[in-house]
Amino acid sequence: MTQGNAGSVLRRFFAGLAEQTFEVQLGVADPPLIDYVTELLVRFSRSDQVYRVRALNGRPVHEVADLVAEAEQRIGDARREVHRHIGDFTLFWTGMYPEAIREMRGPAKKDYFVDYCAQGKRAYHIAATIETEREENARGDVLERLSRQFEMCVYGLGEIRREWERRDDEGVRPLLLE
Repeated sequence: MTQGNAGSVLRRFFAGLAEQTFEVQLGVADPPLIDYVTELLVRFSRSDQVYRVRALNGRPVHEVADLVAEAEQRIGDARREVHRHIGDFTLFWTGMYPEAIREMRGPAKKDYFVDYCAQGKRAYHIAATIETEREENARGDVLERLSRQFEMCVYGLGEIRREWERRDDEGVRPLLLE
């Protein structure tokens, strides 16, 4: 199976989980938000996308505190994209792998005092308000909803993970290799 086909299967798998969780379980009928969550899961299934923001020296940025500093050094589309990434990064980790945050915010880390939920909400709000040359009103609206409904989306991602793990325990997996 080619990478494109595997990506398509993965997208359908995540779309099904997201639709089930948000529409059926949580009663959130918001297709653009559900699509955004699906695309976030697909993108972040690749570690190079989780750490895609690079510092000016070319090194990947791993901590939210550093991501915020990077965002403040940029303008326009680039600033918006880093703030959007901060929202995505914090949403992904707090929703899918909250147990990893303890290590990510360890005492020797810059993120020690960073509240991932508060920072994610703030980042999505900032990204939603930055006007860019390739502005898409629908995307800005989704980012604003992600800011306002951050905790609900965290809960939804946690439910997606539980369903994913339940299916894995039962041997139900997306067919990535045929």
